[in-house]
Amino acid sequence: MSRPQAPDPLILAGAPRFDGAGLIPVICQDAVDGSVLMLAWQTETALRLTLETRQAWFWSRSRGELWRKGATSGNELAVHRATLDCDADAILLQVSPAGPACHTGTHTCWGDAAGPLLTRLAHTITARRTADAHGSYVARLLAADRTTAAGKVAEEAAEVLAAAPGSRHQVEEAADVVFHLLVLLARDGTDPLSVLDVLAEREGLPPRWLRETT
Repeated sequence: MSRPQAPDPLILAGAPRFDGAGLIPVICQDAVDGSVLMLAWQTETALRLTLETRQAWFWSRSRGELWRKGATSGNELAVHRATLDCDADAILLQVSPAGPACHTGTHTCWGDAAGPLLTRLAHTITARRTADAHGSYVARLLAADRTTAAGKVAEEAAEVLAAAPGSRHQVEEAADVVFHLLVLLARDGTDPLSVLDVLAEREGLPPRWLRETT
């Protein structure tokens, strides 16, 4: 017996409500790390082209014309999912960027530092590589031998298993495991956020375009 086919994530559940100028705001979000990349506007035509081609199309209010993201720069946005908000007057596009989303060259239009908690934490950890080990716990782990850094992961994992099931303490110890895993990856010269790439690939998504070389 065949499984029912999943609905196309690029079919909107409802009718978009365009404003008096025939426009609707569109938020573009990185489908893998959750970063909010940019805000733009669409007309009915731009939305239709986006859903048909699975590439982000917008309407330029300053130039008064349609434009495809990355048409000249190559920094395209491959669209994986389109969702209307609760009032149907704004659209969320979950995308995979092929380069910087902002024309200034940053990952987002709010700069490279903008991003969700896990992304910011991973960037902070990698930045500690050049910090004074005497004043930074993370810097000490990054500079330590691998046995020390790996031992912290094993220690915190054991504490998760020993904690009372469902307790706040168990959750806190689980957070420590995640933190020390990210530190271990950074210590081994791996981008901590590469974990997201593996999870994305398991979901059928391409990995992030951004790679931190540390």
